[in-house]
Amino acid sequence: MKTDIEIAQEAKMKPIVDLAVRRLGISANHVDPYGHFKGKISLDYLQKLPENHQSKLILVTAISPTPAGEGKTTTTVGLGDALNAIGKNAIICLREPSLGPVFGMKGGAAGGGKAQVVPMEDINLHFTGDFNAIQLANNLLAALLDNHIHQGNALDIDIRRISWKRVVDMNDRALREVVISLGGAGNGYPRQDGFDIVVASEVMAILCLSESMADLKHRLGQIVVGYSKSRKAITAEDLGAAGAMAALLKDAIKPNLVQTLENNPAIIHGGPFANIAHGCNSVIGTKAALKLGDYVVTEAGFGADLGAEKFLNIKCRKAGISPEAVVIVATVRALKFHGGIEVNDLSMESLEALEQGFVNLKRHVSNLRDGFGLPCIVSINHFSHDTDKETEKLIQLCTQEHIPVALSKHWEKGGEGARDLAEKVVKIADRSRSTLNFTYELNMTLIEKIKSVASKIYGATEITLEPRARRRIEELEEEGYGTFPVCIAKTQYSFASDPKLRGAPDNHSISIREIRLSAGAEFVVVICGDIMTMPGLPKSPAANVINLTDDGVVQGLF
Repeated sequence: MKTDIEIAQEAKMKPIVDLAVRRLGISANHVDPYGHFKGKISLDYLQKLPENHQSKLILVTAISPTPAGEGKTTTTVGLGDALNAIGKNAIICLREPSLGPVFGMKGGAAGGGKAQVVPMEDINLHFTGDFNAIQLANNLLAALLDNHIHQGNALDIDIRRISWKRVVDMNDRALREVVISLGGAGNGYPRQDGFDIVVASEVMAILCLSESMADLKHRLGQIVVGYSKSRKAITAEDLGAAGAMAALLKDAIKPNLVQTLENNPAIIHGGPFANIAHGCNSVIGTKAALKLGDYVVTEAGFGADLGAEKFLNIKCRKAGISPEAVVIVATVRALKFHGGIEVNDLSMESLEALEQGFVNLKRHVSNLRDGFGLPCIVSINHFSHDTDKETEKLIQLCTQEHIPVALSKHWEKGGEGARDLAEKVVKIADRSRSTLNFTYELNMTLIEKIKSVASKIYGATEITLEPRARRRIEELEEEGYGTFPVCIAKTQYSFASDPKLRGAPDNHSISIREIRLSAGAEFVVVICGDIMTMPGLPKSPAANVINLTDDGVVQGLF
């Protein structure tokens, strides 16, 4: 079998303007091409489009993954292609890849095998420059903040209470904690600082939750960067930064249009991670697809306890949308992992471990079906080393629990390999009359909201807060931010805050070490366990095998 990049480089792509005109009915003057095969769609055009009340939103999420990932993006692409293959007008909505995992360990976010979005190299490497614009806007605010202090500090900012960090789109553990402004008075006030990865930036969240340019600018102005010595919140608007930040994001806010290997439309826009941020593509991108297509397939990052929970409790609540069906991606290897098999042994057949690990899938299904009230179907993402007995066992386990299930081979066969999944999804979505139930109400206290997610989604019996986290919650309640939803940053490998607890652990405690305010995004970030908002590179990073030939061909990119 050819590598992902070899398959992608052989793709017969259609010019993006032609695809927009012929498939989506967008006139050429409303598409800004970035080369021949990438483009951005005009916001003015999208805002004037009428609502498509027949459109169906389908969410793709997953069980708790192994470190290698389980193919959620691949399933999203394969399902989108399959829906088009059976005659449906379907569009997929994905997040943009970060260079952190591209050069690190997990990989990109363009799918795999015969279920990919293209041009794959461009999407994984810079794409249309959105992440760079977000990084610059974030760091412009940081520069203006430090400059304000250096130039006299008219706002009386307390340098001990600055909360705004710089960001870079790279895994670089050396930047987690730094000291800045060394070298004398001319360089400013020395202070401790740190970097986050771009996908954890509040600017990323704001871009993904904004619904217009005016909304974007307003949210940017609300960002709290720190506090004055009298404990007054200092905002980006106070620093006169919102306008310039919005100017840097004027193109980034437009959704990106590309295509699948089977020449079906794909909107890829925004890219917050679900383990450290809210894990969904942009509201603008999703709503654009809902206006342009009859079926919209979107994904939420990592397992359903992270991405789907935030998609539903944060994005859907704020945007006024709700999925008609949820696809939960499961793999034989991940369930064996949750049944106790180590990563290096997952290719070995083990029906016992598969059955033991099935509890992980059962809890995700229960959370979505019984908790959120949404109809679900399990998509078994088939791997070549899965045995027939293992596949049959997993189907049997799902059937016994009355969980709809489909075996999908889209990685190997493209859309045709997900036809059964597509037909079952259509039946579920078309008859869906579900009402989305949120995990908590906004009028609950922040601690009550955290406890609700911990108990109802994670199966925890308690939460433990470090003293500074408890104090910060009390401060935010006093400042009027208690009505915000919570965005919990937690390991993706477990329902618990301890990644070593596999399966579906009960009677565990969620350990909370830090609380951060995202006033512009309008949520409170709850950082649990050892999760880092600036990841590090592995011992053998993917960057070591990525190369460029003398004639400009990228190699080694998955």
